[in-house]
Amino acid sequence: MDPRRRVPRTDAVLADPRLVAAVERLGRTAVKDAVVHAQQRVRQGEIEPEDVADVALAALPRHATSLRPVVNMTGVLLHTNLGRAPLSPAAVEAVTVAAGATDVEFDLESGARARRGRGATEALARAVPDAESVHVVNNNAAALVLAATALAAGREIVISRGELVEIGDGFRIPDLLVSTGARLREVGTTNRTALADYRDVIGPQTGFVLKVHPSNFRVEGFTGSVEVAELTGLGVPVVVDIGSGLLDRDPLLPEEPDAASVLRAGADLVTASGDKLLGGPQAGLLLGRRDLVERLRRHPLARALRVDKLTLAALEATLRGPEPPVRQALHADPIILGERAETLAKALCQAGVDAAAVTAEATVGGGGAPGVRLPSMAVSLPERLAAPLRRGEPPVVGRIEGGRLLLDLRAVPPDLDGEVLAAVLKAAVLKAAVLKAAVPKTAVPKTAGPKRAVPKAGS
Repeated sequence: MDPRRRVPRTDAVLADPRLVAAVERLGRTAVKDAVVHAQQRVRQGEIEPEDVADVALAALPRHATSLRPVVNMTGVLLHTNLGRAPLSPAAVEAVTVAAGATDVEFDLESGARARRGRGATEALARAVPDAESVHVVNNNAAALVLAATALAAGREIVISRGELVEIGDGFRIPDLLVSTGARLREVGTTNRTALADYRDVIGPQTGFVLKVHPSNFRVEGFTGSVEVAELTGLGVPVVVDIGSGLLDRDPLLPEEPDAASVLRAGADLVTASGDKLLGGPQAGLLLGRRDLVERLRRHPLARALRVDKLTLAALEATLRGPEPPVRQALHADPIILGERAETLAKALCQAGVDAAAVTAEATVGGGGAPGVRLPSMAVSLPERLAAPLRRGEPPVVGRIEGGRLLLDLRAVPPDLDGEVLAAVLKAAVLKAAVLKAAVPKTAVPKTAGPKRAVPKAGS
């Protein structure tokens, strides 16, 4: 090897102040691996020895987690693949506060043990005063499993055939319930179920009647179902899975059930998600009769399904704090969305990017409010920019519609517009460079030199 390309020592490179800071953020192993890889590139003649620290630093991830923050411009407010509800700044701060040692189940006044997560459950009880008691588990499926195990193991759960839904990723409500040792007693038909169908099968083996909101599809036409208030006279507990986590009515979502209304209608127990329309962390909410909630809370399975301190902190901050991002997106003003889209499109056009502000329709997503369309505005771009935007920093994810990439602004806070603009400009430049490199150069004929006289034969 050329002595002028001597590889710098690892300890010398790691002493670079920038890499010292990276070790504190990412750990020594990750930083050392990046340095070793850069040293190998020196040996292969790809970079100069003095560039090792810079190259290693550039190769390091920005965060200690492999998860990357994404700008959700799909027009789906609660995109399951993108983590559903983004946390509010108050909830993010609460998670940071709870990251160290906390009084999660300790009373600082008496020095004795206290009920775990009492702050979060008190906030939930205050948000839904119609509930006699509340409890929190790690997601809505866990809430249903706990209810089925505690109230109906070895017994029957009565449910309408039209509510035997699949909740995503191949998980189905029937399979979930049967796994607890309960038996399903299906009543009615796919499109119509009457009160008499329930009444005919209620008996000593009935654990409870379950009503599931079909949150990710709609059945229209010749249909019929039984309201919660009608089910309460059957003499057995009525458990209602409202799904989306809406705690009180919202005029934008008239057909979406909410916990307060369902409890007032007579439901004995309500289950819901925390990371959907509530706008908080992933959690399963249990609200209802004191005796039933306490029975679930004291069941051995509850220990396996309990939430951690970070979730409790984020949930409490969501319930007590300012309006979370998902609620802001849900009630965004279409006129303001239009102004933002026009501003972005104009700036992009001035930079030579094919962009236009267009009307669009957003959806709630996450299994909430099926069929509800929310008027929105988007920036329309060439479809070829979708990939470089997804791979950029930060990643920007839109949707393809009519051969164009639409960047829907409904779920994007206004303070991110600058980042979106920069990301699109960078992606457009990158794509242009890639296209230019892919075009083969036209063969240029060599310039012919002056012709020389060819002597004739015999001259």
